[in-house]
Amino acid sequence: MAIWLQLRRWMGNKLFELNNRNLMVLLLVYIIISWLLLIWAGEQELTSDITLFLYYLMVTASTVGYGDYSPVTSAGKWVVILFIIPGGLSLFAALLGRIATVAIDYWRAGVLGKRKLKMDNHILLLGWNGQRTMNLIRMLQHEETGKRPIVLCSRSDIENPLPGEIGFVRVTSYTDELEMKNANLSSASCIVVDNLEDDITLSAALYCANENPNAHLLAYFKDEALSRLLSQHCPNAECIPAVGAEMLAKAAVDPGSSALHQELLASTKGMTQYSTVYPEGEKNRSLESLFHFMKKDYQSTLIGIDRGEGIELNPELDVLVEPKHKLFYIADERIDFFDWAKID
Repeated sequence: MAIWLQLRRWMGNKLFELNNRNLMVLLLVYIIISWLLLIWAGEQELTSDITLFLYYLMVTASTVGYGDYSPVTSAGKWVVILFIIPGGLSLFAALLGRIATVAIDYWRAGVLGKRKLKMDNHILLLGWNGQRTMNLIRMLQHEETGKRPIVLCSRSDIENPLPGEIGFVRVTSYTDELEMKNANLSSASCIVVDNLEDDITLSAALYCANENPNAHLLAYFKDEALSRLLSQHCPNAECIPAVGAEMLAKAAVDPGSSALHQELLASTKGMTQYSTVYPEGEKNRSLESLFHFMKKDYQSTLIGIDRGEGIELNPELDVLVEPKHKLFYIADERIDFFDWAKID
């Protein structure tokens, strides 16, 4: 008696559990029984060819019913009425339900950040700061439309704030190797670290620099001491300091200057600052000639230059510009191509 109870309990838990394996077994059993019953009913036309039989079974079970094939014997009609249609409808509904469940689970895994992303050359954002992060994403989308995808990686208990627009990965630590693989850290071309706590920013930046030394690494710090510490260990990292106090002081001396700073930092409207590299193959030119060329032909204003020794703002017009020097300018939109040959 105990053995029978155990067997019955096992059958109830395993045999009738509608998992993927049992669903496939039931489908196979349904096809075999339907085949045998139609043979028994004398439906030679429906069972003479396996392709024709499966076509008829699918059309009938899905209630499409084209009418090109149908049972001709009374027994065959009863087989269809009592078994093929009821069984087919049940299995068809279960199969569609399972497919829908898998699709929804896959979509929810992406929204919750539990799915491994398959992309490279992307911009990876580490940290969630509410509206500030949303503004950052919107500005990056404006700049990177059709270029690099954006992935948000967060420790916060949130869902993807922009499903369908950006990738999202949720982690418990920015230094966990297995979790960070979901964000494809090693293939990112740009990594932006921005957290509320500077110590987390520092540890995440050091880990990212070790895992992906070729990526452009940006880190935002409120504490300048930690910013300098990262620069010492990762000379290629670009540390972004907090500028709130400096903007307050500047606005106190020059009223209204904060609005100008906001225009220069915005990337979706107004005169925004950009940079470009004076390309190899071009001859050396004076900064004055480049200044007039950029203003006249592209409505952009040259405001600085980096000749490898740091940025020089408002440089002298007689400065010589050589290939590989970086030029900084302001314009309404980024200019993807300068036709330097037109200067001559």
